[in-house]
Amino acid sequence: MNDITERIIDRIKVYNRIIIHRHVRPDPDAFGAQVGLAKAIQTSFPAKEVYCVGEDEASLGYLATMDQIADNLYEDALVIICDTANRPRIDDQRFMKARELIKIDHHPEVDPYGDLSWVDTDASSTSEMIYTLISGAQQELKMNTEVARLLYAGMVGDTGRFLFPSTTPYTFKVAADLVHYPFDRSALYNQMYEMELPIAQLKGYLLDQLDHSQTGVCTVKLTKEILERYQVTAAQTSSLVGVFGDIKGIKCWAIFVEEEQLIRVRLRSKGVAINEIAAQFNGGGHPLAAGATVYNWQEADQLKLALEQACQ
Repeated sequence: MNDITERIIDRIKVYNRIIIHRHVRPDPDAFGAQVGLAKAIQTSFPAKEVYCVGEDEASLGYLATMDQIADNLYEDALVIICDTANRPRIDDQRFMKARELIKIDHHPEVDPYGDLSWVDTDASSTSEMIYTLISGAQQELKMNTEVARLLYAGMVGDTGRFLFPSTTPYTFKVAADLVHYPFDRSALYNQMYEMELPIAQLKGYLLDQLDHSQTGVCTVKLTKEILERYQVTAAQTSSLVGVFGDIKGIKCWAIFVEEEQLIRVRLRSKGVAINEIAAQFNGGGHPLAAGATVYNWQEADQLKLALEQACQ
């Protein structure tokens, strides 16, 4: 363990009530890190109260469901925020009521917060970081099959099944250790990548609309009318963000998803850094995987132009 992980373990040991948060619109890494850490603490310290909070996400129900807790439980509580670079993206803003706050994240630091902050941009995922925390504190935190399943799912999700450049030799070592635990990997993969028929049909629409510029930029607009036509929610479109990744000639792409009050932008790249562009449009993320928010189609066109300029 290094100094920061030792201090995190120390704070976990001190508090009787621990509440764990993550970012809005969660992905497998957010759920894996959040609930994996919670399960490890519960297993290791059965007398502690440990809660996971935030909106439930139906598509991740195979991993976990969230706890519903009263405001007063934040009094004298330790809050740990997983996988969230900046405070506005933390799901459930009651974290501010906590006595002490810890941040654990692998995104580039854009908003330093927390009484303790552990940010490791070299980690493939926050789930990988939670594994490091647990394995470095084997006298205090215990791994079990359910924790291994959750952390493995988080790593698989954030590495694109170990295909993304964020995958390191250490990532494979962690994965090798986790698969020693007897969770059903085949069932987990099926749950992560099974596709409902409406989403498959929308995938066909995305590919049919494919048109990339000479610079290698591809953008597609999913209006509310299109989502209604295919009976797909805005949240469900997250499973399609990688649809253009294997197509020759595409350098980066943006999928614009219209919601009631805003337009969600899902950004991916094969090499050009896009997180700074995302930051210009109310977002952020990793150099090759980011998200943003615009409020009209004119702003969407401005974002597309920024991508074009970055790819020249």
